[in-house]
Amino acid sequence: MRIAIMSRWNATCGISLHAELVGRELMRLGHDIVVFAPYVESANKWWHHRLIRDDEDFVVRCYCEADPSWTFEGSIDEDRVLSEPFDALIVESYASIPYRHVERLVEKLRGKVPVVAVIHEGSRAQMKYSSLAIFDRVVVFDERFLDEVVGRVGNACVIPYPCRPPVAARSRRFGEGGLRFFSFGRQPVDEYEDFVYALRVLRERHGLDFRYVVVRSDGLLPYSEPWLTQVRRRPTIDELYNYLLGVDIHLLPKKDTRGVVVSSTFCQTVGSLTPTVSIASRYYEALPEIGGVKPIALYRDRDDLVRVILRIVEDGEFRRRLVEAMRVYAEQNSTLRVAAMFLALLEELMESI
Repeated sequence: MRIAIMSRWNATCGISLHAELVGRELMRLGHDIVVFAPYVESANKWWHHRLIRDDEDFVVRCYCEADPSWTFEGSIDEDRVLSEPFDALIVESYASIPYRHVERLVEKLRGKVPVVAVIHEGSRAQMKYSSLAIFDRVVVFDERFLDEVVGRVGNACVIPYPCRPPVAARSRRFGEGGLRFFSFGRQPVDEYEDFVYALRVLRERHGLDFRYVVVRSDGLLPYSEPWLTQVRRRPTIDELYNYLLGVDIHLLPKKDTRGVVVSSTFCQTVGSLTPTVSIASRYYEALPEIGGVKPIALYRDRDDLVRVILRIVEDGEFRRRLVEAMRVYAEQNSTLRVAAMFLALLEELMESI
């Protein structure tokens, strides 16, 4: 099967990551893909979604995203898309995709190939389709999207956001050679403030000895602490896992939002089985409890963050249950399982065309 994917690609965002995790797994399963991606100039308008690597031969850059201010609604080179043969189309739908042009393209494909939309929008107001009925199927990541974004429409189904499968084993024992914390990403500086505060408290009031490594691609944090090491780089996924497997606790910076969201960063890193801490927010509210704990340790405020970190450090049984929950979650939502769900869906839809 040759499967087309319309999406950001090779970019630093959850839309691109979802497309890449699913798309690359489809290729490993023996299928071909073609990716219809935004032009480089268009993709780079969104500061946090810039391209991070060169494109593969199967990537066709053929559409403009809507301008961040929505003074321009975007466009698609339909002739370029339709010149490519494919058996099905997956549209990664997000707030700056050129909605009206996607609708027109989907109408031209109606009855020829199945078209599936994957909903990344966090609210109904963000979506600008005239109707979701234009798609053969609408995929959402969890039940919240049905209740708050797309509605309980008949063509909707749930396929979870994919995770890298869990590592076979971690060779480093917890705290071996000294306690190590780690963060990465391009989040605003204020999303790191809780972590710096908590680590200062742990050092000054609890006598905890540790190192905190922060890897950022765009600018260093405005902090100077003897226990803080900052690296300016954009790690590949393999480099990221090398970092994660060499530390004890992953501090995941994130601020809450009103919309329905999932954390692509969590899904990208949960397979490392590195105990992860983040603020309680909508990003994690749909995560299940496994063995009595969620696969991520959440805190409510800065003082609670201190307590959460101390519990991970001092309570070996809690730490074991947390890591086991991460392992189970990563296995249950692995890229292989999610790609298989997409394949089953596409095959079902192809039979009805």
